[in-house]
Amino acid sequence: MKKKYVLIGTGGRAEFFYGAIVKDFKETSNLVAFCDVNQTRLDYANKLLTEKYDHPSINTYLASDFEEMIKQEQPDIVIVTTIDRTHHRYIIKALEMGCNVVTEKPMTTDAEKLQEIIDTIDKTGQEVRVTFNYRYAPHNTKIRELIKDGVIGDVFSVNFEWALDTQHGADYFRRWHRDKRNSGGLLVHKSTHHFDLVNFWLNTVPDTVYATGGLRFYGKENAELRGETNLYQRAYGNDFAKDDPFALHLEDNDHLKAMYLDAEKDDGYQRDQSVFGDGINIEDTLGVMVTYKNKTILNYSLNAYLPWEGYIVSFNGSKGRIEVQVREQSYINSGGSKSDEGKLETKSIRVLPMFGEPYEVEVQEGLGGHGGGDPVMLQDLFGTPVEDPLNRAASHIDGATSILTGIAGNISLQTKLPVKVDGLVRY
Repeated sequence: MKKKYVLIGTGGRAEFFYGAIVKDFKETSNLVAFCDVNQTRLDYANKLLTEKYDHPSINTYLASDFEEMIKQEQPDIVIVTTIDRTHHRYIIKALEMGCNVVTEKPMTTDAEKLQEIIDTIDKTGQEVRVTFNYRYAPHNTKIRELIKDGVIGDVFSVNFEWALDTQHGADYFRRWHRDKRNSGGLLVHKSTHHFDLVNFWLNTVPDTVYATGGLRFYGKENAELRGETNLYQRAYGNDFAKDDPFALHLEDNDHLKAMYLDAEKDDGYQRDQSVFGDGINIEDTLGVMVTYKNKTILNYSLNAYLPWEGYIVSFNGSKGRIEVQVREQSYINSGGSKSDEGKLETKSIRVLPMFGEPYEVEVQEGLGGHGGGDPVMLQDLFGTPVEDPLNRAASHIDGATSILTGIAGNISLQTKLPVKVDGLVRY
C-alpha cells in the first residue's frame, strides 16, 4: 500500500523531497498536500508539480492550518523542511496526531527543543527519520567499512577540516541562517552533517566539547575594518550590488524570482541580503575539540569563505592512518546552476599501515548530490526498504547525538569552557 505524504516548508530544500516522490517513487509513495507560511510559495510549488513533473496539483494549507491539514489529509508521514527553529513545532504536532516524520537536518536547534521532541517520541511511539545524505555517499560508506574492519586498529584521533567556498559558504550569510535564532549557527545547521559522519564512522557518541571561533570575514564590521566601501543591505534594486561577486541577483533567475522575490509580498522575507550587511550573528570561522565516549579525540574546523569546497580528514589508529580528501563542486541553494550538483572534482582515500606500504582505496563513483548519497538515501526513505548492514538510516537518536555536538559547541563559545554532552538532554 502506498504511503501518504504531506510536506511543510516549500522553500529551497523542499523540491529535493517532493520531486523525488512524484518522479521516482510513484509506486510506493503518494504526495497529497503542501503547507507553508507563504501562499505565493505554495502556489509556485504546485506550478512546479504540474509543469515540471507532470503531476496534478495538490491541496495547499497555510502553516496556521497545519493541524487541519493532518485531519483532512490523514497522512502517514509528514516531511518537515521549514526553517530550523520551527522544526520541533511541526515534528511534535505531527507525532501527537499519529504521523511519522521525515525531517531535514538539523532536527532542531537547541537542547530544550530537542528534549521536547525526544519526550514526544517516547510518549507517542512514532518515528522520526533525519535526512543525513552524506552517510550514503560511497566514499563515506567506505571509510566506515575500513574502520569497522580494523584496517588501522583502534582510532585514537581524528583531524577533520571542512571548507565552504565563497559561493556555497557565503549563501548562509545571505538568508535566514545568518540569524542564530533561526539556524543555531553553522555548528548546528551545517556541522551536524560532519559530526554525524564522525559518529557514524567511529560508531560512538560525543562526551565533551570545547569550541572557539567567531565572525571573522562576513558582516558589516569586518568589511569596514578591511576598508571596504559601498556597503548595502540587500542586492535587489541596489546599484552597489551590480559588481559585487557576493551578491545574489534574484531577478536574473526565474526560479529564485518566483520562489522568493515574488513571494516577498506575503511575508517580507528577503533572500538576497548582503553578506557584508548588518544583522549577521553566526560564526564563519570555527574550531572544535571533541572527546568521544570511546576516548577518541576530534580536532574539527569549519571556514565559510575559502576558494575551494570540500573536506580533508585523517584518522590516526593503533595500526596506521587513513587520509581522505574530497573536493566538492557545490551550488547556490535553490536556483544556482545545478548541472554540477554534488559532483566530486577529486576524492581519495589513502591507507598508511604502521609497517607496510601505503595504498589507495578504490571507491565506486557515486551519481547525484552529496557525493552520490542523495539517490541512495531517497530510495531508503521512499522506496522499498532493503537490508543495510551499515544501518545508514538515521533515527532521532542519531539526529540528537549529531546536533548535541554543535549545541554543546555553542554553549562553549559563550562560556569559553568545555561542555559535557550528557547533561544537555535525557534520552
